Amino acid sequence: MFYAGPMTAEEMPIFSRTYDFLTWLLPATNHFPRAHRHDFTRRLLDSAFDLRERLEEANIRRGAARLERLERADEALSRVRLYIRLAVAWGWLSGGQYEHVSGMTVEIGRLLGGWKKVS
Repeated sequence: MFYAGPMTAEEMPIFSRTYDFLTWLLPATNHFPRAHRHDFTRRLLDSAFDLRERLEEANIRRGAARLERLERADEALSRVRLYIRLAVAWGWLSGGQYEHVSGMTVEIGRLLGGWKKVS
């Protein structure tokens, strides 16, 4: 096997998985109660977009700067997981939705962990 240089964002599975995650998440939040939709949804979506943005930043950096962005992405993913668990506990996401989205976050976390190991 030979090294052909860094992969583009389009070639890296973590970018397609986070895109799919964001594409699923945004419409799902439209069904949250109106009274809490603004504050809670903003925090959840900010964390999800922070995750993706830190991954994009890591992809264009090397060494310690890359690892720092990957750590920040991991922190954002932890916040996302917390907010999703709260949404389920409060009945805003169904069990089936939770199963689906938690599978997505587990895969993103696995991919992120692998990237951190090789960085």
